[in-house]
Amino acid sequence: MAKQTVRPALTTAKPLEEKTISSNRQARYEYEIMDRFEAGIVLTGSEIKSVRAGRVNLREAYVRIERGEAWLIGAHISPYEHAGYTPQEPDRPRKLLLHNDEITTLRVQTQTKGLTIVPLRLYLKGRRAKVEIAVGRGKKLYDKRATLAERDARRDIEQRQRDY
Repeated sequence: MAKQTVRPALTTAKPLEEKTISSNRQARYEYEIMDRFEAGIVLTGSEIKSVRAGRVNLREAYVRIERGEAWLIGAHISPYEHAGYTPQEPDRPRKLLLHNDEITTLRVQTQTKGLTIVPLRLYLKGRRAKVEIAVGRGKKLYDKRATLAERDARRDIEQRQRDY
């Protein structure tokens, strides 16, 4: 009699763990966030090791759609110290992995005046590096002041609640 193996149901699979490596807090301050997307990112072996070490900066990064592909421009991934004899350029453009319909949506939205695509955070989901990107509209100075005022008011309310 052959031994049967029991496979677990697909619904009982454990969700993948997410670990945020770098977040772009400045983007949330500078832009009004509209739509968000999750994209994979094409990295070399030494780059993924630098990402796992947390040596990433997204502050001046943005996303550009060119010839039907999405590219992450200006993201700084420091060279891995123990890499071989061919170090990678830290600020090179990196391809983002998105579905064709997502790329089309992004292209149409960015053709609207004043909208741009910015990376919000880079994180590890399971073994893969992912980038959360968003379509955003640049805030005016008075919008930025309102954001700061809201944050201060929220902080004051929380502090008063803790005191009582």
